[in-house]
Amino acid sequence: MFNKVYISDRVFWIGVNDRRKRLFENIWPLPEGVSYNSYIIVDEKTALIDTVDVTAGKCFLDTVDKYLAGKTLDYLVINHIEPDHSGEIAGILKKYPEVKILGNAATKRIFEACFGATSNFEDVGKGAVVKLGHHELSFVMTPWVHWPETMMTVDLTEKIVFSGDAFGTFGTLNGGIFDDEVNFEFYRDEALRYYSNIVGKYSNMVQKAIAKLAGTEIRCICPTHGPVWRKDPQKIIDLYNKWSRYEAEDGLLIIYASMYGNTEMMADYIARKVAEKGVRNIRIYDVSKTHISYLIREAWKYRNIFLGSCAYNTGMFPLIDHLCCELEHLGLQNRRLGIFGSFSWNGGGVKNLVKFAENIKWELIAEPVEIKGIPSDEDFRKCDALAEALV
Repeated sequence: MFNKVYISDRVFWIGVNDRRKRLFENIWPLPEGVSYNSYIIVDEKTALIDTVDVTAGKCFLDTVDKYLAGKTLDYLVINHIEPDHSGEIAGILKKYPEVKILGNAATKRIFEACFGATSNFEDVGKGAVVKLGHHELSFVMTPWVHWPETMMTVDLTEKIVFSGDAFGTFGTLNGGIFDDEVNFEFYRDEALRYYSNIVGKYSNMVQKAIAKLAGTEIRCICPTHGPVWRKDPQKIIDLYNKWSRYEAEDGLLIIYASMYGNTEMMADYIARKVAEKGVRNIRIYDVSKTHISYLIREAWKYRNIFLGSCAYNTGMFPLIDHLCCELEHLGLQNRRLGIFGSFSWNGGGVKNLVKFAENIKWELIAEPVEIKGIPSDEDFRKCDALAEALV
C-alpha cells in the first residue's frame, strides 16, 4: 500500500532508511543506521528537493512517480550534491530529461564533474524566487555547511526550510518521521555526534547560516538526515547554535592511552579524586577501545578534558596522536585541558600532549603530571593537583 507522508497538503517526505551501511563517509560508525530524506512539492509545477543514496533507494524513482500521479517533474533542487543525496540524480535525469536543475554556481561545477554539462541548469544563488503556483521557493546560500555548495531552500508559502545536511542527525527513522512522533533522547547524542563529526569544523559558517535564517519565519525544518522538525524547529536550531558556539557542559572527560595499565591507573585515580570533590558528570574512555567518532562527540560535549598518554617510540601513543590531530583539524575551542601520562625508559607522551595544548590554545589548568613506571603513592599525590585545579 502506498502510504503518503504529508508535511503539508502539497509537500511530502520521500525518504529511505539505511540499516546496512556500516560507516558514513567510510569513516563514521552507524550502529543506529541513517536516513536519507528527500522531499517533493506537487503544485501547478512540481519540485523534487534532493534525492537519496543510490544503494538505499531501491524504489525511489517509482515513489517519485506515484507522488507525481501523472504530472511531469519540472524542477530538481540540489541543496547538497554529496553522493548520499545525489545518488538518484542520474535516474531522475534519465526518467525526466526536461527537468530543470536548480542549484548555485558551486553546485554546477560539481554537478558537471559528476553528470556532465547540461543546458537545463539554473543558478539560483543570487536571490532567485521560483514560483510553482501556490508555492514559492527562495534560496539561502550556506557555503561550507559542510561543502562549498551547500544551500537551503525556503518554501515561502508554507514557511518550510529544506535545510540540507544542516540540522540533521545520524539514526534511522523507525516509524516516526516527525519530531513529535519520536523520543528525541534517542537522537540527541547521535545529533551531536553527527554535528561534531561532519559539520563541526565549519562552526563559524554554521553561525553565519543561522544568522541568515534569523529573519525567516520557520514553521518546519526538513533536513536530509533524521527527523523532520514540525512541532519545535527551534529546538534543533538552538542546539546547533550552542554547538557551533563551542558551548559545553560542566563535568570531566578523561581520555587515555595505556599499554601496560600505568596511565590507566592515573586516569582512575584522578577521576576518583574529582568525584570526591563533588563532580558527578565524569566520563572515562580508553582511546584504544572507543572509536574516535564518539571521542570527538564527547569532546564537543564537555568543557573540561583530561588527556593521558603513555610514551610510544618517544612520542604519544598513536591513537591519542590521531585524536589530537583530529581535534586540531576540527578547531574545537573553549576547553580546559589537563595532561598526564607515564613512560618506562624514555618520555614523549606528555611532552607531545603539551605541544598539542600549545597548538590548539586550550587553557592548561595545571602543570602536566608524568611518572616513570608503575605509579607510587608519591606519584599519585602529584595527580591531586589536577583534581584540585579542576574544581
